[in-house]
Amino acid sequence: MPRFSNHPGRYGPLFTRQQPPSTLVFRNSSLPFYNYMTTAHYYIYGNGSTEALVTPARPNVELKQEAANPDTDKVLTVVLVDFKIPSNTKTHKTDKFDIVKSKTNPKLVVRRGLSFLIDVTFSKDYDESKDDVRVVFDIGENPLVSKGTNVEFILSDEDRPKEWGAKIVSQKGKVLTLEIFTPPSCLVGKWKLKLDVVKKENNTVSIYRYEHKDAIYILFNPWCKDDSVYMSNDRLLKEYVLNETGFIYSGNKNSITPKPWNFGQFETCILDVALYLLDISELKWEVRGNPINVVRKISALVNSSDEGGVLAGNWSGDYRGGRSPLSWTGSAAILEEYWQTKCPVKFGQCWVFSGLSTTICRALGIPARSVTNYASAHDTDGSITIDVHFTSDGASNDALNYDSIWNFHVWNEAWMARPDLPNGYGGWQAFDATPQEASDYVYCCGPTSVAAVKQGEVNLPYDGPFVFAEVNADRIYWVPDSEGKLKSVYTDKRLIGKNISTKAANSDDREDITLTYKSEEGSAEERVAVLRANQVGSNRKDIYIQKSNDIEFSVDQDESATFVGGNFELRFRMKNGGVEVRTVTGRIEVKSMYYTGVVAEPVTSNPFGPVTINPGEEQSVFVVATQADYDGKLKDCCMLDVTIWAVVQETEQYFTKKDDFRLRKPHLAIKAPSEAVSGQQFTVDVSFTNPLNRDLTNCYVVVDGLAQSFKFPQTNVAANSTFMATLPIIPTKVGKTDLIISFNSDQLEDINVSHHILLKK
Repeated sequence: MPRFSNHPGRYGPLFTRQQPPSTLVFRNSSLPFYNYMTTAHYYIYGNGSTEALVTPARPNVELKQEAANPDTDKVLTVVLVDFKIPSNTKTHKTDKFDIVKSKTNPKLVVRRGLSFLIDVTFSKDYDESKDDVRVVFDIGENPLVSKGTNVEFILSDEDRPKEWGAKIVSQKGKVLTLEIFTPPSCLVGKWKLKLDVVKKENNTVSIYRYEHKDAIYILFNPWCKDDSVYMSNDRLLKEYVLNETGFIYSGNKNSITPKPWNFGQFETCILDVALYLLDISELKWEVRGNPINVVRKISALVNSSDEGGVLAGNWSGDYRGGRSPLSWTGSAAILEEYWQTKCPVKFGQCWVFSGLSTTICRALGIPARSVTNYASAHDTDGSITIDVHFTSDGASNDALNYDSIWNFHVWNEAWMARPDLPNGYGGWQAFDATPQEASDYVYCCGPTSVAAVKQGEVNLPYDGPFVFAEVNADRIYWVPDSEGKLKSVYTDKRLIGKNISTKAANSDDREDITLTYKSEEGSAEERVAVLRANQVGSNRKDIYIQKSNDIEFSVDQDESATFVGGNFELRFRMKNGGVEVRTVTGRIEVKSMYYTGVVAEPVTSNPFGPVTINPGEEQSVFVVATQADYDGKLKDCCMLDVTIWAVVQETEQYFTKKDDFRLRKPHLAIKAPSEAVSGQQFTVDVSFTNPLNRDLTNCYVVVDGLAQSFKFPQTNVAANSTFMATLPIIPTKVGKTDLIISFNSDQLEDINVSHHILLKK
């Protein structure tokens, strides 16, 4: 056993610190020397000279100062520490990080709860019977044992897999191989390693300290059973931690579109950015090993609404001074710009915030994925209902419509245990970096247990009512009666929360995860969850009471055949299932809209009726919007809002419906090799046909997924003509990846495609 003891009484208070006076000059080559028997502190330099002596005010203490030029050959000191980066990073599944492969200054990145090896070279042969070596790990600006930011331990001959420790593995002369153990609850960040050689002579304890110039990055470890982010399925870990590319879904519930995205979590600056964000958040060091606290901070720091975050949101359609959110193809370019400027990058919308959040979580070792919810409710008042108001003649009363339904909304899920919640509510946790509503006075959301949301248990931390409303609110339609008093005329229980989607693990397919958020729509379990959730929100039971109706209304529209440039056609059906004649009047309005559900410009407005419908008969009203109707009015995502209002004159049966439809963008064709050599140029051909009766201006193509993003300016594309371009590309990455290409212009944005490619050395 080593002679040195961790007990403070054996050699005195070994690590009592005395701050030197402001006049003391420090040098990088210094080795500190402490006389602990007198608590006098010496700083001994490499040449053996003593530059300064710091002595606390302690009366009646005789100080014994070290000789000015000690015989350093007799003193064991640490000369060099080899972090064994290639072998350690392979074992820890961190070898894909660019910073571990740097040719000039590689860094060690490891995962907590799993040991790693280092080689320590001493000035002479290490003798376990005579030499005591102490290992010190520090993190943060003011390391303290009480905060878990300072850890000190001695060499041992025992394994310590669940706590800090160091074991001697082997010795070859002056080189000692140590196995370093870190606990599975270790704080995540950049730790400084120091090695102290302890000598005791003539009642004086001397410590010769070696401090490594590079920090050791210690991350969460989802492969470790004792880590709170542990995930048992290696196939899922390959996707949710190690996969650098994927899809983020957009469009609407009837036209789901995968947007290729380069998460790039292993690229050069990404890990440093992630840890920097935690630093500027002032997240307390003692909770930086807790994924609950870390993920909640990430949801606040990815947006720039508070705390100097990464990305500025913009839903105005005016992106001067920045980039259109649709033009981004990955996270790395955004985080690299932020790292260089430390200023918010302009601009983003929900899928960009989500892509960044996935990148940061995966970089830190937290399993994460981007999740898209279609027909996603934005409940502004916490009622867990979405209220829509109409005037007496069927026009939308936007002055009263504060709630909205986004065509799609993208948030994130992170995998972790939730010991702060009842059993069964760990696993996937929803969190959202898009700044929608403040939580605890900060624009953040989550983490919220997905399993708790499904049960309607919305009173648990964090932000349960808001997330529940996004996926399972009821939409209530209101009209004024003859006295002007608002009354609910229709409740749509099946509109919100459709086709909740994420990329399937290790596949290009879409995985539908709707049933993880709620039971089958209309089932007893789903209704019970809604009522349970409403106990902490709105409790307006009368809105669920509906009159009997004999007219059946339905809407037909084939989005799969509706492209930008073509006609938008809709059919409104009315069928009389009763035994008496009915008369229906109403209005159908079509407007362009943003994907957030905010209407933009009117396209067509079509009052109809009175329409007489005999018993058993069906009548239809048709609406057609041509390119001439919507030209110049479409917004970023080419969405249309359709509002239908109808009333049966004889019974005052109302039908109200708001729905969104999407005009499909043209397909970007690609011709590219399946293999290429890193560092050597290859070409990619892309093409599509402009479907508009106007030129496309300010055109450019973005290429991502090859370790850096390329932007190729293009000439204008004439109306109804074919665009073709050959793009020269020099990749710097090695391995399997996705080549992501996006065409953008003022008139049409984000016409994209992805292509699998193997980049060889």
